Formats: sequence, structure tokens, C-alpha cells
Amino acid sequence: MKPFAAPVDDILFTLEKVGRADALPDWDGDLIREITQHFASFAESEIAPLDEAGDRQGCRLQGCRVAMPDGFGELYQSYAEQGWPSLTVPEEYGGQGMGGIALACTSEVFSGANHSLQMVTGLVPGAVRVLLEYGSEDQKTAYIPKLASGDWLSTMCLTEPGAGSDLSRVRTRAVRDGDGWAISGEKIFISGGDQDLSEGIFHLVLARTGDADSGVKGLSLFACLSDLPDGSRNAITVTRIEEKMGLHASPTCQMAFDGARAELIGAEGAGLKAMFTMMNHARIDVALQGVAHATRAHDIAAAYCAERQQGRGPDGAPVTLDVHPDVRNMLDEMRALSLLGRAICHLAVVELEKGDDPALVDFLTPIAKHFCTEAASRAADLGIQCLGGYGYLQEYRIEQVWRDARICRIYEGANGIHALTLATRMLRGPAAVAADRFQAFAAENAAPGDLSHWTRARDALADSDAPAEQAADFMALSEWLLLRCLAPRFAGHGAQAQIARYLDRTAYIGALMAARIAGE
Repeated sequence: MKPFAAPVDDILFTLEKVGRADALPDWDGDLIREITQHFASFAESEIAPLDEAGDRQGCRLQGCRVAMPDGFGELYQSYAEQGWPSLTVPEEYGGQGMGGIALACTSEVFSGANHSLQMVTGLVPGAVRVLLEYGSEDQKTAYIPKLASGDWLSTMCLTEPGAGSDLSRVRTRAVRDGDGWAISGEKIFISGGDQDLSEGIFHLVLARTGDADSGVKGLSLFACLSDLPDGSRNAITVTRIEEKMGLHASPTCQMAFDGARAELIGAEGAGLKAMFTMMNHARIDVALQGVAHATRAHDIAAAYCAERQQGRGPDGAPVTLDVHPDVRNMLDEMRALSLLGRAICHLAVVELEKGDDPALVDFLTPIAKHFCTEAASRAADLGIQCLGGYGYLQEYRIEQVWRDARICRIYEGANGIHALTLATRMLRGPAAVAADRFQAFAAENAAPGDLSHWTRARDALADSDAPAEQAADFMALSEWLLLRCLAPRFAGHGAQAQIARYLDRTAYIGALMAARIAGE
């Protein structure tokens, strides 16, 4: 088994040379390297060693509480004591005040080391953002320090049986109860819905305050704590832990709210807008999870193929697997997928940190989520193929990468939904400014012929009566154009040749997708 190794040098290269983070006014490359290296050391020595054991043992429902795998409690305490939950929390609330760049670096490393544990801890920065933007001063003062210290972890409670991605069908109900609210209903697919790592859990719950036919306009967002001020448990029960393909050490819970005490966050009826603050953070985080899995798959496969002898060379001497062209091509594609996915994420994160082009970020986010999570599954599948029969066994753990990565294409919006977003909402009406900004970015960074394919497709979709029919093609074309924009920025990187070969093999996509969308 290849031990986990954090790709620190690749992360820093992509941030500065591709994402252009060094253009940020407060950029401190030495500090970001120090933070990333420090977390990488912690991840390699403490977090990653529990990944396999956690996958095998899984979580257990004991009574109505979730017991995490052995060793996870001590590991989380170490994580909290070192201050990692507070990394991006403002200093006035007990945090370190670092920006999204530092979080992107540590989040990718964390996911590569132990995706299950990262899932349980990873919603805290998003919850803090929600409170900073929509919470009252009393809520900020009461809740954010608890999240910063690690005393509390957070969840995001949206999905319900029969609702799925259609949040207009949410039926969990919130009614006024004295000076607060009471929530009743059922939520499913709640990551970390209960666990015994933190003292408490800060549930963000989307519930209906309008009438049954009020759609998304009748939804409000609530803070619902696992424990009440008197120390008793709130009326929240975990009814089951889902049995999943992967992420066995991350409890995905079905939860019942039975008049649970809650506080309104933001305005009544504005819950979806507030929740999207957390969801947008989560989508970039999921894209980085995809990058982490693609990188880990390549690392395992490359190490194996460099040692495993198979066949003989022209001189009759034994050769390793990575000498064979077919295997070499698979390894090269895996390497390119991980690097290019990271490039898209870092571009989006840097633009988000700059804060002056939100429309471009809106267009980049679904591309990042779609490309990086598809790349994770593709890289894991190629990695299994590189190892042959051993890839299908548990011994080298690339099958766990395949299992854990697969969910990334589904949660935080199934990839088809993100493709639909690009082809419909972002090409018409006020939201089309996002496509305008992407087109302007491409005009500055892509070859004119590459851009012409995309603009032709955009014009055809804007005039189409059924743009959803071409959503998958338009996503593929948008990804292709973005990669063509970013590839030249890898000049001087050791994998520049692998990236060039990958782009050569996919050169047909531009003309083909544009022609299909235009109906030619």
C-alpha cells in the first residue's frame, strides 16, 4: 500500500502560476506554504492512518446516538487543539482570520487523507459564513466561537424523502413557539447528523414557514442545536445510519425533528438564499474532494506501476508496467486530470477571494464541481485498470478511492443539474452576465478559434426552445474551453507534457460539441 503523501508542491504551483493568487493584495506565499506543509504533516502522520480502519469499521448507531470508529475521537481532539477549525474564522470570534486560499489547501489535503472525517468537519466554514452574513449579532457572538474552538460541528439539513433536489417540496415545518420556533419533520442524507466527536452539533435546517403551496419562497433557515441551554438533548433523533458504498466512517443520517427548539437565521421566507451561502462553499469543497481522489488514485497507481515488472523490453530485459504505452497513457491522463481539476478550483477560489467578479465565479463553480468530480471517478477507474487484478482487491486501497469518490458526482447538486444550470439559467436573463464574464475571460486567455466554438454554441442555445437537451454537450464544451485557457499557465511544471498530451487527445471536443449543439 502506498502511504498518503500530500501534494504540497503541486498545490502551491497551481495557486500561484495558474490561479494567480500571487496577484492578491494580501498574498503571502511563504505563509500559505507553511500552513499547507504543517497540515500536510499532520494529515500524513495522524489523519491518513485511520482512513482504512475507519472504512472497515464504519459508524454504529448505539441507542439514538452515533459512535464514530475507534481513534476518531482522539484524532478530532488533536485537530481541534491545533486550531484547524478556526482557520478562516474572523479573529473577533476566536479565529485566525485566514482566507479561502488557506482553506482550499488544507481541505484538499484533508480529503485525500481521510475523506470521511473531512466530511464530518468540513461544513463548519460554511456555517460560519452563513452566520456572518445572515445571523444577528447575538447569534454570531453565541455560536461562532463554539464552531471556531471545535466544541461544535455543523450539519446542513436540506434533503427530505420525496424532495431530493427539488427544495420546493420541502415539508419539514417550523412554527412559532414562544420567543423561538419549533421544527417538526424528517431529513435524510445528513452528513455528520450525529457523532460523538464534538460536544455539540449546530444544525442548519431548512424548514417551511409559509403555507404548503408557497414553494421555495415559503422556506426559512434555522439554527437548531443538538443540546438545549439546560443541557438536555433537543428533540432530534437519528432514526438510522445509511449503509453506503463508501465513506463508511462518515455517518450519513436520517433524522426526525419532533418539535425541536430552533432560532430563525435571517429573514423569514429567505431561507434558500441564506442556505446557498453554505451550498456554494460546499460545491467548491466537493470539487476539491474530486481533485484529492484523482491525485490519490494517480499516486497509488504510479507507485505500483513503477515497481511491478511485466514483460520485457527490446533488449530482452524485464521492464516495469509504466514502460508499456497503454499503462503510460492511463497514468498520464490521471495526472493531467488531477492537475487540471486543481487549476479550475484554484482559479475559482482566487476569483472568489478577489471579490470583484462574482459573475465569473458563478459560472466557474458548476464547471469546477462537474469536471473535478467526473475526473475523480475516471482517475480511480483508470487506477484500478493500471493495477489489474490487484486494483480490484482491497490490498492497495484504490478500490476505496473509487467507492469514496463516486458520491462526489451526486451530492451538492447532481452533475446533470450543474450542466443544466449552465445551459439554461446562465445563458438567459439577468444571470447571463455570468456567461458574459466567462466569455470575456476566455477572450483574454484562449485561442480565437477555440472561443469561436463556444460562442457559436452559446448563441444556438440562447435561441433554442429545448436547451436542456444539449446541457451535457455545453458543459463538456465549457470545460474544454476553460482547460485550453489554463493549460499554458503550466509552463515549467514537470507534468506539462502530460497535460499537453491530454489536451491533444481531447482536441476534437470543441468542434464536435459546437456542431452538435448548433444542429450541424
